[in-house]
Amino acid sequence: MLRAKRDDSSISAKLTKDDAEQIRAVLKAVGFEEGYASANDFVEAAIRRELRRLQRKYNNGRKWPGVPSGQLRPGRRTREETARHEDRIN
Repeated sequence: MLRAKRDDSSISAKLTKDDAEQIRAVLKAVGFEEGYASANDFVEAAIRRELRRLQRKYNNGRKWPGVPSGQLRPGRRTREETARHEDRIN
């Protein structure tokens, strides 16, 4: 699997303890067979799949123009935003 060169435009995410444990369990059980050398490999692959899915669904399968670091609001959702999001998915 070829990877893009990393740079300093990183994004980080917090996972629940359960999700982190499940990632480790997947890696231990089938990581080698599936081609994942690390938890980071697994998470990056999942993110790329989701990016492609959203590009197909909302942007005719094309990449959107990139958004430079610092252009999005930092931090977590507010309680109001979280409630609105949960209302939409339930």
